[in-house]
Amino acid sequence: MAKRALPTKESGLFREVLNLYESRQYKKALKAADTILKKYPEHGETTCMKGLILTHTGRRQEGVDLVRKGIRQDLTSHIVWHVYGLVQKAEKDYDGALKSYGQALRFDEHNQNILRDAAALQAQLRHFDALVETRKTLLTVRPNLRQNWIGLAVAYYLSGDGEKAIQVLESHERSLKNVPEGDYEHSELLLFHLKVLSSDPKSALQFLDAHESDIVDTISKLLFRAKLLTALEDPGAVDAWRALVDRNPDSRDFIAGLIAASDPLPVLQELIKAHPRASAPRELALLHSSGPAFEDLARHHLSTGLNKGIPSLFATTKPLLSDPAKLSTVHSIASDIRSSASTTEPTLWLWTTYFLSQLTSHAAKYHRHASYTQESALKLVEESIAHTPTLPELWTLKGKILKRMGDPHGAVDAVEVARALDGQDRFLNWKSGKYVLRAGYVERAQGVLGLFTKKDAPSPGKDLEDMQSTLYLLEAGLAESQNGVLHRALKRFHAVAKIFDDWQDDQFDFHGYSVRRGVLNVYTDMLTWADNLRSQPSYIAAALSAAEIYIRVHDDPSLSRPQEQAEENGSELSKKARKKAQQAARKAQEVAAKTAASKPMDPDDPPPPADEDPEGLKLLGDPEPLDRAWSLLQPLRALDVKDARAWVVIAQVALRRGKYLQAVQALHKAHSLNAPTSSIHPVACHLIHTLTTSPPPTPSPTTTLLSDTTKLLFTKLDPECQEGDSWVEVNGRYMQHASTPEEKVGGVKAMVGCGDLDGAEGVVFGIVEESSKEELEVDVAMELVRVLGRAKSGRTEELRAKLAADPRFERATVFLSSAELKAREEESRKEEEGKEAGGEEVR
Repeated sequence: MAKRALPTKESGLFREVLNLYESRQYKKALKAADTILKKYPEHGETTCMKGLILTHTGRRQEGVDLVRKGIRQDLTSHIVWHVYGLVQKAEKDYDGALKSYGQALRFDEHNQNILRDAAALQAQLRHFDALVETRKTLLTVRPNLRQNWIGLAVAYYLSGDGEKAIQVLESHERSLKNVPEGDYEHSELLLFHLKVLSSDPKSALQFLDAHESDIVDTISKLLFRAKLLTALEDPGAVDAWRALVDRNPDSRDFIAGLIAASDPLPVLQELIKAHPRASAPRELALLHSSGPAFEDLARHHLSTGLNKGIPSLFATTKPLLSDPAKLSTVHSIASDIRSSASTTEPTLWLWTTYFLSQLTSHAAKYHRHASYTQESALKLVEESIAHTPTLPELWTLKGKILKRMGDPHGAVDAVEVARALDGQDRFLNWKSGKYVLRAGYVERAQGVLGLFTKKDAPSPGKDLEDMQSTLYLLEAGLAESQNGVLHRALKRFHAVAKIFDDWQDDQFDFHGYSVRRGVLNVYTDMLTWADNLRSQPSYIAAALSAAEIYIRVHDDPSLSRPQEQAEENGSELSKKARKKAQQAARKAQEVAAKTAASKPMDPDDPPPPADEDPEGLKLLGDPEPLDRAWSLLQPLRALDVKDARAWVVIAQVALRRGKYLQAVQALHKAHSLNAPTSSIHPVACHLIHTLTTSPPPTPSPTTTLLSDTTKLLFTKLDPECQEGDSWVEVNGRYMQHASTPEEKVGGVKAMVGCGDLDGAEGVVFGIVEESSKEELEVDVAMELVRVLGRAKSGRTEELRAKLAADPRFERATVFLSSAELKAREEESRKEEEGKEAGGEEVR
């Protein structure tokens, strides 16, 4: 008898095990498997099936060990390799699972289940050439199955072979008979065929004309026609786009298609008349107009929005303000409306004052015109609050202005008033929680945000993480970093990265489903979205923030040592803080255990692994911080993201890893994306300093290329730069041409990075003393404090005290020490109590 052959009775029992597993009757399946193994303990297929069942009943490690044992017992069975592939797939080891399926197919090359599973893995891993071969095999095995034809066409399309995809689709469509009228799946198939043909607009248009009546998705049909006619430069494109705009006049994409081939303004003015209630044509007309035409449109836009009291009016006006002329016109119109409404229309006056305060604060922050200051914006919003103190929007605006003035603590108080005015408003709750986080009060923020999280969750923060709130995790990470708690900051940033990993994995189930149900266009769009997933701003922000911490740890390893010691004996943490953290951790574990016990476990979902690093101490203590940073940055480099800051950080990490050519290439990319010279310059100086002190080994093609690209870079950054110039000479010329405090900060960072801390200190104090109020903003001054603080300068406290006493920053609290901040808060509290007491006396 063959090693895997079972007698008739046990063979039937084994088939029953398979059926019971498929129907998720795991207890019965386990019992049947044990019955077989009592007689035939060396039967590898049964051993593997028992292991697979155990992985679904909470005994995962035991199950995995049994599966591996079963493979050793029968290396030539397709079942054992298929089972091992299923286990690896559940652990997200897609490469390993695909190899196991490959082994299984060696012993049963036409097994449809294994082929379908392998096809899904190949699509997940983007092995499209191999996917084509798998789909061919499936079609050969079952040529009468519709989904096999569609699967092969999709595989060809994904592999870039559109011609063969079209051939497969045409062959399949010729075989279709008696298709019901209005059949959705057939309509989707035709749209996918049209998508494949789009590279040949003429053929695609002919196909659309021939099958128009069979396509039930009217919008997609019209959109394809408009795009194809535009590609062919056919005059009919205007009518096609017009038909789409008439269906949805607020679609900016449709309007953009309509105005692409003509003078935009007349078309937009026509749309305004045809669709008076649509906002998109009016807002786009403001962007494309100028002079008197703009003034007329802006006056109507503002007067309509202000009379209606639309809170989002400024958000729709903001894109116009980058043009100084339009900024001046909008301000003038709003001021006129405010003046005329001051006595006759109080509601109009209120919303106009609110709008002007937003406008003034924005212009002061981003345009730095002497006519606009945060002080004047604050005065306007306080006038509005005195008029109507019960409008939450006024208090949130006051909080934003105070934040821009460097008073995050006052901003918290203002936004908290707004939240208290409407305790059931989730937006105001998040706004308040965000401002509390930005002021550095992490625990207090948990209390605010906890009003809208699950009461049985271990903590509000944990619930928000489970809900994949990247917004919260980013803000919490930045708050922890600001407070110097780097290990918790890293934990938050890595949690964001894990969410993106989960989203990447979530597409797996759709590879088979989409082909089976025929939703091909959405599926291919989803694959494109997933390929660019990590170019989303939230991932970029988390990756860069974490990488910057890893850079700091690499440059100053002492930053990781207190946390490592705390992990061992907690000696570096205060006893009070350590005790509080331990109590919170115990409480979270108790709540989590209680919650888990009260919920029925889904046997198909493996239990979440225990978090072995809840505080992020292992992340911070990683012996290779640059490798950690690079693993987060590599996706950004592969996607060629259009974020200048990302390339500057990539250059910093590459430079420290000794990848000089990568660093120079990243700086070139940052420069091409118009990164501020002040951000590129410090890294460029560090590069010169590093190449001078640690030159590359013997000349090679790579070192020649490095030399050439470095020369080209400095030609762009410093036309006067000569070969052999030191970083001191480059930085000296840079500082001579630097005209603003922001630009001078770049020179300071270069000096610190190259070891000239004494020189940097002198420049910093010079910047503070020589800059006017308009030039030196709070953010820039705070950056100077951070630069000296991270360099462990002995004059950091002196600089902080100097800025705290500077009349230019009278409203700023970011420069106050803890004691000074506490004293100011106490003084403010007494003032409020005095006002309340005065009010009681009057009453």
